[in-house]
Amino acid sequence: MNKTPLTLKGAQNLKNELDELKNVKRPRITEAIADARAHGDLKENAEYHAAREEQGLVEARVRDIESKLGNAQVIDVASLNANGKVVFGCTVELENIETEAVITYTIVGEDEADIKNNLISYASPFAKALIGKEEGDVAEVKAPAGITEYEVTAVRYE
Repeated sequence: MNKTPLTLKGAQNLKNELDELKNVKRPRITEAIADARAHGDLKENAEYHAAREEQGLVEARVRDIESKLGNAQVIDVASLNANGKVVFGCTVELENIETEAVITYTIVGEDEADIKNNLISYASPFAKALIGKEEGDVAEVKAPAGITEYEVTAVRYE
């Protein structure tokens, strides 16, 4: 099975979420189920059914995170010697050549991608156009609206 790349920060975030699920949410749900059972008839007990449903969702998420961590190849970008190239895990500052707008993205694993926080997947067309470029290079990004050119103005390994 192929390992899935994950940044050090992404792996730590998953570990923190897993810890929260196992050590905070699980005990709270177990307690809620026990309290609901104490109220008697389970067939018509909404609290019991809600707690059981939440338990199922939490257990599914625990399995999902454990699977992701088990199949992850954790990459510490700060320890890479990429010689100024855009690589997985780096933060890249770009300037749109046409509009002169500046944007910063971090290239991360697919499970970490979050465009609202400027985290883009290494598998996205945008990241693929950037990988291998260096400061001063121009990347052509194909989008539905056409090709947009970006100049790489900075590459950081944080």
